[in-house]
Amino acid sequence: MPLEIAMFEGHGVNRSATERRAASLGARRTVKKEYQAAWLINAIRCIDLTTLAGDDTAARVRRLCAKARQPLAAHITEGLGIADLGLTTGAVCVYPTMVGHAAKALQGSGIPVASVATGFPAGLMPLHLRLEEIRYAVAEGADEIDIVITREYVLTGNWAALYDEIAAMRSACGPAHLKAILATGDLQTLRNVYAASMVAMQAGADFIKTSTGKEGVNATLPVSLVMVRALRDYLDATGHRIGFKPAGGMKLAKDALSWQILMREEMGRDWLMPHLFRLGASSMLGDIERQLEHHVTGRYSSASRLALA
Repeated sequence: MPLEIAMFEGHGVNRSATERRAASLGARRTVKKEYQAAWLINAIRCIDLTTLAGDDTAARVRRLCAKARQPLAAHITEGLGIADLGLTTGAVCVYPTMVGHAAKALQGSGIPVASVATGFPAGLMPLHLRLEEIRYAVAEGADEIDIVITREYVLTGNWAALYDEIAAMRSACGPAHLKAILATGDLQTLRNVYAASMVAMQAGADFIKTSTGKEGVNATLPVSLVMVRALRDYLDATGHRIGFKPAGGMKLAKDALSWQILMREEMGRDWLMPHLFRLGASSMLGDIERQLEHHVTGRYSSASRLALA
């Protein structure tokens, strides 16, 4: 849709109220026993299993893809009674040069390959180079592209420039889905977070995402609440459903529960599905697997006993 500044201009965000609401999510809503196991299984379906390290290799990516295909050890799957579920992670996320390895390893699995692009994580390359990086990743086999925005445009209120940048990236993605990383830890205010979310959706983002995982502050529940409220306002105004992806600093199974509770309460059951909700994580799956093994066996095992993600 065209840039519509009136949808967010002057939209205030009460920080203290936002923080109170976010704090209440885990305190008032808990799930236990078999219900917790079910929520953790659903979290696995929504994980973008990620490796974004400078020492990534083809072998590491193949190992990650094997884990995405079979995220739980066989005895846990059998103990849970979900052997016929065909459980996989939501996607595998890698750098553009690793997309080809991931696409080959995931062939026939139905698991999408996601790639960061546009000069991740800073996003300060010239625009034509960032667009070319998107095209390269798509040509290599990426089904989803996680782009980073120019934070300066948000901090200076240059909404037209931000809109044009994201729209150009949306066009470069072609058939691939676009996830717009707002790097909320750099945006200074919750009002900026709301405005950037709105501009990204107006410019064609299929998902809005909190963080690169490289900022000083990554995904937090208060910031996520503001972004989810923007999703809801955009849905009410346009009828279009946009997905949400928190990322960065999410390591524990309880994090997966907290963000799912947020989505369930604010957006409803539909936003607990992989096409509208993803969890950007590299180590969270390991803790989820340990918690599910405890549910099956009554014992916690060492993390080293389970296959690496």
